[in-house]
Amino acid sequence: MPKKRPPATTFADLVAAIPAPPEDEPEVHHSPMPVTDGGFTDADGCHWRLVRGPLDPRRAKRLAVTADVMTVGTDYDDRLRQWLPRVLPRDARPAAWLEARAGFDPGADPHHVPYEFAGADGRVLLFVETHC
Repeated sequence: MPKKRPPATTFADLVAAIPAPPEDEPEVHHSPMPVTDGGFTDADGCHWRLVRGPLDPRRAKRLAVTADVMTVGTDYDDRLRQWLPRVLPRDARPAAWLEARAGFDPGADPHHVPYEFAGADGRVLLFVETHC
């Protein structure tokens, strides 16, 4: 019976042949999952920790008005090169609340779930998680 010949190319050779990404291509980081991780740090360096949630819609509605910060969805932060919760200006909150409230039904697409976070500096954040 003839002996088997070793392969001409080894796995190490194949891995070494994979080209490196271009140097000028920015590396994209995905943010941690704020609810799953129990908190996150925003672009300004403030750490937010999960306090409670999912919230009752009545509590979420109050926080949409009274919370120091409200977020819905995500935005890409160029400074940190990662996706972070999108902070809404105060005048955009009423419309965002109506849209989020319509998505509280589990069958809605996108589906929204409200959570309350507390900042290291004492501020309150209404975090509306979005599921597509």
